[in-house]
Amino acid sequence: MDSRHGNFQGRSETVLAVTVAMTLLSTLFVFFRLVSRVAIVKKFLWDDGIIVVAWVIACGLAVAICYSCAWGLGRHEADVPGAWESTQRKANFAFTVLYQPALMALKTSIVVFYLSFAATQRIFWWGCIATLVVVNAGGLAITLVTIFQCHPVSAIFDAVVPTNASCTDIVTIFLSSTPLNLITDFAILFLPMPILTSMRLPRKQKIILIITFSFGLFVMAVDVVRIAYLQSASQTRLTEVQSQSSSSSQNTQKTDVSYDTSLSYMWSVVEVHVGIVCANVPGLKPLVARFLPNMLRDSDEAPSKSGSLSLPIGTVDMAEAHRIPSVQDDPHTVAPAEIRRQDFGNRSPPGPDEDMGMMDFLTTPDMAELPPSMQKIERTQTALTNTSRATRPDTPNFYDFVNMNGRKSMVHMTNRESLFPIGMVTVLFFIWGFEYGLLDVLNQQFQKVARMTPGQSTGIHSAYFAGYAVGPLLVGRPALQNWGFKACYSIGLSIFACGTLIYWPAAVLTSFPAFIITNFIVAFGLSILEVAANPFIALCGPSEYAEVRLNISQGVQAVGSVVAPLIANRAFFQKYFHAPSLIDTQWAYLGISLATISLAVGYYYVPLPEATDSELEDASERMDGAYKAKIGGLEIIWITLGLGVFSQFCYVGGQEVSATLFDNYLTAVQPSYNVVNWMAVAHTAFAASRFLAAALGLWIKPRLLLLTFFLGAIVFEALAMNLTGRAGVAMITLVFFMEGPIFSLIFAQSLRGMGRHTKLASVALTSAVSGGAVFAPISSHLANRERRPMYSLVVALAAFAAGTTFAIWLNGSALARAQVDPIRDATTPPGSDVRPGSTDSRASRALSFFGGRKKGGEQAGAEAEWRERKPEESGDPG
Repeated sequence: MDSRHGNFQGRSETVLAVTVAMTLLSTLFVFFRLVSRVAIVKKFLWDDGIIVVAWVIACGLAVAICYSCAWGLGRHEADVPGAWESTQRKANFAFTVLYQPALMALKTSIVVFYLSFAATQRIFWWGCIATLVVVNAGGLAITLVTIFQCHPVSAIFDAVVPTNASCTDIVTIFLSSTPLNLITDFAILFLPMPILTSMRLPRKQKIILIITFSFGLFVMAVDVVRIAYLQSASQTRLTEVQSQSSSSSQNTQKTDVSYDTSLSYMWSVVEVHVGIVCANVPGLKPLVARFLPNMLRDSDEAPSKSGSLSLPIGTVDMAEAHRIPSVQDDPHTVAPAEIRRQDFGNRSPPGPDEDMGMMDFLTTPDMAELPPSMQKIERTQTALTNTSRATRPDTPNFYDFVNMNGRKSMVHMTNRESLFPIGMVTVLFFIWGFEYGLLDVLNQQFQKVARMTPGQSTGIHSAYFAGYAVGPLLVGRPALQNWGFKACYSIGLSIFACGTLIYWPAAVLTSFPAFIITNFIVAFGLSILEVAANPFIALCGPSEYAEVRLNISQGVQAVGSVVAPLIANRAFFQKYFHAPSLIDTQWAYLGISLATISLAVGYYYVPLPEATDSELEDASERMDGAYKAKIGGLEIIWITLGLGVFSQFCYVGGQEVSATLFDNYLTAVQPSYNVVNWMAVAHTAFAASRFLAAALGLWIKPRLLLLTFFLGAIVFEALAMNLTGRAGVAMITLVFFMEGPIFSLIFAQSLRGMGRHTKLASVALTSAVSGGAVFAPISSHLANRERRPMYSLVVALAAFAAGTTFAIWLNGSALARAQVDPIRDATTPPGSDVRPGSTDSRASRALSFFGGRKKGGEQAGAEAEWRERKPEESGDPG
């Protein structure tokens, strides 16, 4: 017997056994799927053909790994004869080239299957098309990189890379492809969930259907395990190279490649074959319905003794049939709502000689199996439904069993009614603050490990805020306008998660351009989130407390930003800055991404109110016409918005100058202080001032608070430039304190009176956050050039001074004051001692905040009603 067929050593036996077992399992599922489709459904579609292609490639993948095991894969290099190495490398090369095509075919089959029932779901259809493009374009690119990993390609098969060749490590390529695989896994898993959860089916069928489509979780779990083994192999090989570098030249260094990579290859095979198994599970439904029908029925839908067969929604049982009037008796009869089918083209189950449609395939037993009496009932119900549709308007849209059309608009809610939605969105504020704070620490860690220059660090910072310049305009506005506030939460969180995933290849390659892209995408996603979250808090509830609510929510967000760095610095970075600590950041980013995706899915199902443009316009109507006033033919609201956007741009720029220079400033004025601890103190002051401003907002007009905090920031910034020691540290901390509420005060006051333009105003104000990309690089340049971080604070001082023009406008113009001053008591009639818009007693304000008041359009209606009752007192001629 040839020695290579003798007893395996190391990991070879394990790799071979697992590969064979998974191949047999996937083969079994493909066989049953084909039996189900060809023998029962009698329809062989494109997705069936593509899954067969995926199975063929996966079998080739398994053959390559088994052949490689026969030639030493899984053994230590010392146990692999030199004559085997070339053959093993060729088998490994075939394996690595086939891996991405196998995933491409597998995922293409699943998405094509989705497209077969996406005809009436436009958004879902476009989502499938986008996923299809990403899967195949990205997979093709990675496949080409894998084929040409060495230049020339022949160097792949050499045990030692020749001096005239250059190669990219295959483990590095696999790790770099991780984001593409995970992002497409997420898309394939969650794309059909909104449709599946909204289908009106018997409970057991719906649960089985959702679980069936959730099998992709197993693929994601396997992918994470595979990543862990890839990362372990990469780290082990890096350690081996570093240990040999002092005594060997590059061309003679050898690592234990066959042993280190074997398990990562094995888990790659497992990933593909588990994916094939999961992709075939939905196709087994007709097979299960024929041989194990009780699995698909609820307990109360079991066949009766007379042999009646339980039916899904869209059919009726025998008892219900006796209660359905005949179409001939009353042509306008409407079928009972509880037996009406979710509208997926309103298809009836197929007859005995008809092909089965896709939704029928997923949810309905074959009509050929039904007795003639049941088919007659189904035809009767279909006729009733069609007659009903011709004689009455469509029913309201339903999401599962909840009528969404009856939900109250956010602008008409009282404080009590708005507590739940504001609480849910405020939780979102905390989570994104926590993740932002964690990302800030992780970014600093990456910059230290990668030994980035100050210029590169500034570039990363600018790329982040550039995302805010693009995101709201490119995606935020159409999403908010067409799909509402809640849709922006899920979209923004999903894009944010994709950005954090891309950190993995950035860290693996220690690539500055990749890290630039990562920060841009992260900010892009957060900007879409902010486009909706900030105005939601400002609009949900009585308008007089918009600034109060937004400062509370922003304060919670700031608390998350304080907590995250403290946890990160103690959880990840107690080691020296070397490669393993960078690996810690990779796993942290992966964890953030997985948590964020889960959050995006969760918020899709949270019941939150919305507001249409017409509702926003109605809510902005006032009897005094303050929102319609003009200066030189231009409405006052547009002047206020323009100055608000400019002020926001300058404020964020000044804030980022203080934040980016804090470390250098503290080192210059008080070197003995711990930077991390004092940064936490400064951020705590920042958060505390937001809560303080929220409390003061019950007594003091927001425009006065804005002017006060702007002036305070200017004064303390000027003092920080000229003081050293503890006094300087105190001044820079007070700058953070004064900065806290300014964002919320600018945002909420700029939205007042915008009416149907409120969403556009939110987009403009969120885009203004891009000011951080302009002022911070200028201050960093000055600090590096002059070697004086204290001097460079002048940029923040100038930014705050420019931003104060908005506060001066609000307090100096009578028209602007009338526009932005909250109307504290909407039930107080005009002409009384306490008029709407005036300062009423502290007790009544606090009581109205916690008890709820009318606002917006209701407020105007209350005043009009009072005028009708008391025209002589109101001064209105009637």
